[in-house]
Amino acid sequence: MWTLPNILTMSRILALPLLGYLMWWPGWELGYLLAFGLYAAMGITDYFDGMLARASGAVSKLGIFLDPIADKIMVATVILVLTAMGVLRGPYVGDMHVLAGLIILVREIAVSGLREFLGGLQVSVPVSKLAKWKTTFQIIALGALILGQGLPDWNVVAGGITHNVPHTVGLVTLWAAAILTVITGWDYLRVGVKHMD
Repeated sequence: MWTLPNILTMSRILALPLLGYLMWWPGWELGYLLAFGLYAAMGITDYFDGMLARASGAVSKLGIFLDPIADKIMVATVILVLTAMGVLRGPYVGDMHVLAGLIILVREIAVSGLREFLGGLQVSVPVSKLAKWKTTFQIIALGALILGQGLPDWNVVAGGITHNVPHTVGLVTLWAAAILTVITGWDYLRVGVKHMD
């Protein structure tokens, strides 16, 4: 049960309080740089736990259960802490960037519930290529938003407005992830509705 892939997955879950702590102090640049390093390490373990499980034939029920949970609570932790610290704010729309994070969180909860419902009916919902792109944008967005707080002087001026480069990349890719979230969430819902009559 406690294979290396499962230990890597559990390490991501256990590291979440530290990740949240490091991001909890606005203006603590070192904390955010450490948080970015931890976030990157968690992303690397996410890649390797699945790869190792498949390569070694160590895919387990515990791993199948824990891996998506670890991913979702990591995303939720980062979005919630960044929102609480006022990081999901930027030019043109101010605090409205929080909506992109909210869309992502709502979709994660809804799709988890849908998968649980369909699992009881022995219906599997494969992950689409578009959903993989959504995940990629989401990972880049959250990492860039963390990094932007650690590198507040990495700025460019465009249109008379000073933009922090990683923060701006983070906001743009967060909206890209939110748009793909709506599209892929709708695709999953259409599959689920067919089994709800």
